[in-house]
Amino acid sequence: MPIHPQRLTVFAQIVQAGSISKAAQQLGVGKSVVSRQLAKLEAELGARLVQRSTRQLRLTEVGEGVLVQAQHIRQALQQVEELSGQHQQEVSGRLRVTCPRPLGQRWLVPQIVAFTQMHPKVQVQLLVEDRLVDLIAEQIDVAIRVAHLEDSSLVARPLLQSPRVVVASPAYLARAGTPQAPADLADHECLLYLQGGRPSDVWTFLQPDGRPHAVRVQGRLHANDGMALVGAAVAGAGLLLVQQRMVRQELASGQLVTVLDAHPQPLGQPVSLVVPARPGMARKTAAFMAHLEANLFSA
Repeated sequence: MPIHPQRLTVFAQIVQAGSISKAAQQLGVGKSVVSRQLAKLEAELGARLVQRSTRQLRLTEVGEGVLVQAQHIRQALQQVEELSGQHQQEVSGRLRVTCPRPLGQRWLVPQIVAFTQMHPKVQVQLLVEDRLVDLIAEQIDVAIRVAHLEDSSLVARPLLQSPRVVVASPAYLARAGTPQAPADLADHECLLYLQGGRPSDVWTFLQPDGRPHAVRVQGRLHANDGMALVGAAVAGAGLLLVQQRMVRQELASGQLVTVLDAHPQPLGQPVSLVVPARPGMARKTAAFMAHLEANLFSA
């Protein structure tokens, strides 16, 4: 039968206090509770630990040996409680973070560097994954997800919902012409994102009345990495449908320009900070989330 460590700590308290009644007062429980804990511990061990009398408690030979170990266990539990309290009061410890590749490459890494400079006791482990990571099984503290979230075991804080745009390099447009309507895309080379091994070859536009209108496109270059497709668009390989935030720098520099502005896209999937639904939140996690909310898409 396994020995319950809490009963050992109660036993150590009884010996330190000198009586069951005093131990009960110090522990803030009834005398009967302490008596039962001692009786259960003796039953688990199969040996009497104390000789009871009206005036005092006297340890048996077995009790003396058990007391030494019980004191070690009580000290260890106290140290664990102190460590937990300190852990909650300061921003420290290991922080496991996961996000999709484009976000990790362009935005998240600089913010992780800034965060660790502000909090030198934090160690960050970054998993850049396009797959859907199981936050509980893989012990993830914070995830950044670009998706509509339905998992009730997760808590999400929305960061951004960026419009999508069709972009191309000036060199490509000079060579292939500028599409004026979604139907013109049939005559253009389009850069396609691979999702689940299949290219996303249907692009959706909003009609003047707000209804969606789907257009099938084609192209020879497919990739499962958003930044690789952005690089291909900059190199003049074709038109790219992308969330505007992903190409903000390229648009500002003139490497890419938007087309079909009169035919807007539906909003892209929201970007959210996601954590497992747990009681309480470590300071490191709360501080990191606050940092990302303030800074992730600020530049």
